[in-house]
Amino acid sequence: MNIGIIGAGNIGATLARKLTACGHIVKLANSRGPETIYNVAREIGATAVTREEAVRNVDVIILSIPFGKYVELTELLAGVPNYVTVIDTSNYYPARDGYIPAIVDEGKPESVWASELIGRPLIKAWNAVLAATLAGDYREIPSSGRIAIPIAGDNDNAKSVAMELVRDTGFDAIDAGTLENSWRQQPGTPAYCTELNVQQLKTALVIADKSRSPRNRDSLMDEFMSSSEPLTHEHIIARNRAVTA
Repeated sequence: MNIGIIGAGNIGATLARKLTACGHIVKLANSRGPETIYNVAREIGATAVTREEAVRNVDVIILSIPFGKYVELTELLAGVPNYVTVIDTSNYYPARDGYIPAIVDEGKPESVWASELIGRPLIKAWNAVLAATLAGDYREIPSSGRIAIPIAGDNDNAKSVAMELVRDTGFDAIDAGTLENSWRQQPGTPAYCTELNVQQLKTALVIADKSRSPRNRDSLMDEFMSSSEPLTHEHIIARNRAVTA
């Protein structure tokens, strides 16, 4: 597939690396210009381009920028054909992204809000996995022990495309339902960054509590940000599991 990735941070660059390794043609863009990511793109087999170039002549667009920056994408995506699958990998953190009344006060799922903002359907995928987890190679692990990733969206064809790409990156893919139900994989839920296999993830999606997840999210971020020592990957996973249990 021809894939454009907007965002060259830990998630975007790792996705570019894994997807090019699977034979996909990847264009990688950031907010500062292709010259700032030329070496990174060349090293992973992608092509560094502008944001405008990243969304042209592609089958899939992957958005991997801070959630608060989505307001910048409305005009950029306005001319993208409807058949192009657009995947949202971001998460809303109020301390970073600002106060969004529809999400905070009305409980609107963050990807529903983002979809309405940019004026086109989204598929939510790769949002519920840590960057260090995403970078791992799990393809040789038996399915019973392989990490699963939830995918939510309203278009079955687009969701199938996203699930195929998730499998290409080495994870099992779980259909998590509609975009309206994507809150079940948002920060603070049992499915978020807890490294579960297929059966465990299915259970986690079912038992998610929408009223608790914002408090869980904020308390975990407070704990992680106030830590006096660097947190290990294992500690973060363990805390996510404990708080959302």
